[in-house]
Amino acid sequence: MRISRDNPSRNGLGDEQLREALDAHGFRLTPQRRAVYAYLSCVHDHPTAESVFVAVRKIDSRISLATVYNTLESLVEAELASKYEYGDRSARYDIRTDEHSHLRCVSCNRISDLELRLPPKAWRSAPVGGFKVSRYRLELLGLCRRCNRAGRRI
Repeated sequence: MRISRDNPSRNGLGDEQLREALDAHGFRLTPQRRAVYAYLSCVHDHPTAESVFVAVRKIDSRISLATVYNTLESLVEAELASKYEYGDRSARYDIRTDEHSHLRCVSCNRISDLELRLPPKAWRSAPVGGFKVSRYRLELLGLCRRCNRAGRRI
């Protein structure tokens, strides 16, 4: 089963579709994978593994941070989530795997989706010094509403 990258929905997959997608990549659907995937399906920010752990632990007190890390990595490998890394900062995870843009606050590091899409011909066929572009990631940096109201500076 191939997951469509064109669906920006955060609703996620049902259990059977999730099971099939994981099976296709050699993973089993475990209660922990179900819980982590369900959490990613209902949040609109891009949480760190630690944030996912804190949230999921409220539902399953036996889950460990290592299990959350491993689960997130398996979801990324199965193309059911995206991972964003920014230098020394913690990786952030997103259920959306389609090409989409982001807003990132340089003060609190919050990341949110920006519904701004580049037309494929604009970047796939653009001459970039012999570099063949396969995907893009556009990110706008600045201050989120909360940090801006708090008077924080860039």
